[in-house]
Amino acid sequence: MQYIEREFGGRLSIRATGEYLRRWGFTPQKPIKRAYEQRPEAVKQWLNHEYPAIEQRAKAEGGEIHWGDETALINTDVRGRSYAPRGKTPVTMAVGGTREKLSMISTVTNQGRANWMIIDGAFNHERLIEFLDALRRDGRRRRKKVFLILDNLGVHHCKPVKAWLAEHQADIEAFFLPSYSPELNPDERLNADLKHAIGSKVPVRTKAKLRAAANEHMQFIVANRDRVRAYFQDPIVKYAA
Repeated sequence: MQYIEREFGGRLSIRATGEYLRRWGFTPQKPIKRAYEQRPEAVKQWLNHEYPAIEQRAKAEGGEIHWGDETALINTDVRGRSYAPRGKTPVTMAVGGTREKLSMISTVTNQGRANWMIIDGAFNHERLIEFLDALRRDGRRRRKKVFLILDNLGVHHCKPVKAWLAEHQADIEAFFLPSYSPELNPDERLNADLKHAIGSKVPVRTKAKLRAAANEHMQFIVANRDRVRAYFQDPIVKYAA
């Protein structure tokens, strides 16, 4: 409303503004946060040169591109707004003092495949190597070299991981997104999908139930390749489809 009044000198009501936005295809969405530290020139270099080179190599070598990321799963989720009669604050049931946390590492591919591993405890290089080895073995079984794209988290660059990757370079290679660029990674959409699904259910009180809820939704995701491919339809990652 303020923009329309400032730019065009016209005043619209809230309802009229909402109606126009709906007609134009606008919907209320949670914005992607972009870090001030992000370097636009590095992102441009990645989009125009680095990713196309990875894609070309994967095609030439009969490989498969995986986009990887980690996330935390917590049972004390924030549920946002609800509805109630005017003057009566709505109440939702939430977990009290039994805060439980798990970690998960996952990958998605341009063809709609998804892989995941849930971790009880801190995510470290040992858990990462365990997951990488599972990806490597799965790739060998299907005769597909793994081209894995990750962000610049320190554990991805640590010496044990570098040494392991160098030893298994024939089966798996790692590449890295520009710093502070999570919006370029389609696996971030999987993380959001999972957290939304867990948050929309009755709150879980134990770690076992949190794990079960995560596994249940991940199995649903794995069985629905079109859902995974849809993560690549966000305009900012369409280049990777």
